Amino acid sequence: MSEKNLLSSIKWISLVSKRFARVDRKGRSAATSFLATLGIGFGVMTLIVVMSIMNGFQMHFIDSILELSSYHLRITDLPSNEETALMNFCNENSKIRSCTYFYESQALMAGDNGGESAVILRGINPELQLKDEGFMKELSIISGKYNLEDEDSIILGSTLARNLGVRTGSKVNLLLMSGGSDVELFSQDRIFTVKGIFYCGYAEINSSYAFINEQSALRYFGKDSKKNWGIKIQNQNDDMHFVSLLQKKFSSSQVSSWRDYNKTFFGALRIEKNMLLLLVALIFVVVAVNIYNGMRRLVFERKVEIATLSALGARNFEVKCIFIMKGLLTGLIGSVFGLILGLLISKNTDVVFNAASKIMYFIQYAFTAITNPDNLIFLSENSSYSLYAQIPARIFGGEVAAITLFGIFSPLAASYLAGKNVLKMNVSEVLHNE
Repeated sequence: MSEKNLLSSIKWISLVSKRFARVDRKGRSAATSFLATLGIGFGVMTLIVVMSIMNGFQMHFIDSILELSSYHLRITDLPSNEETALMNFCNENSKIRSCTYFYESQALMAGDNGGESAVILRGINPELQLKDEGFMKELSIISGKYNLEDEDSIILGSTLARNLGVRTGSKVNLLLMSGGSDVELFSQDRIFTVKGIFYCGYAEINSSYAFINEQSALRYFGKDSKKNWGIKIQNQNDDMHFVSLLQKKFSSSQVSSWRDYNKTFFGALRIEKNMLLLLVALIFVVVAVNIYNGMRRLVFERKVEIATLSALGARNFEVKCIFIMKGLLTGLIGSVFGLILGLLISKNTDVVFNAASKIMYFIQYAFTAITNPDNLIFLSENSSYSLYAQIPARIFGGEVAAITLFGIFSPLAASYLAGKNVLKMNVSEVLHNE
């Protein structure tokens, strides 16, 4: 088909589709068409909002793990003569945010009030906050301050401090510590002063992590303690590329990705997100079925027009495109409406949840005032809404695009399947019956 004939076909298909749509808006199919468009719109909106809130909820955990615990990349067994080369490589690569080192050990910690708890102890550079902005962003100091200048200084997680029964200025002792042969297993002399208490978005870090400076780590962890290097990159999904690159450049070292840590937890988050996506996506299945049934009825109602167009020389595919275009317009209008509304709600989740809290409280108050006024003094707003309002929604462009395209193509596919009935019509029989 030449370009001129193609443009001509598109023009008359579009014209006929618009005329059918204009008539349908005044006929019995008007409600079906409107509800289908509305269903697509609300389906797209719901999916965008749900996925954005879920992303914010999950990334609250993931960011804390990556920034404080696992890093994006870890390098162990790096020879001391290659440390300068690693630092130069990281400083010259614009895709790498930071490169820092740390020491790690496990210990049994006791507070001065008798509380005890197992702890993961990390020895870090006292000036880490100047080299790693992400670390300080996730490490929120809620008591005291970030100060590891002194060798006997320590910073505890909030839950860990509560379990030990200590506060800022209290003393803690490392009763039992893993280490080399030159480190005492039991000791009453490893005393540290709590300089600060931190909170982050991941409960396990709050309950089991403590930070000391590197001089204390070298003194208490023993000469066999390993120096670990933590690297953070701009895009965490580029980790495997950097793993391959670093393994080639530093072949004598072991390089691991953040995917190797907390596999069970990350897997559970992914399954939770996928299941929620699947459940909400059932909205599109219901809408698509309604569109399919509506289109089949529309094809039957238009059998005379279809037969007339076929008799005038229109090919089956061109007649079919008239109904496919209607489905495309339904998907486009509904998806654009849902996209705009979904982005607006996702950007203002705090306003939406706070408004929902007040509305639900007003409804409950009005109902109680009518049925049992004596219980009004016990009513209060649901605190769960304020908790949800504090979760920052995160919008991922790829997910939003996929949801919008799915909203466009689901009615398109339903229209295509319903339009197959066009090919089954016998033109002569239809015209004869009429």
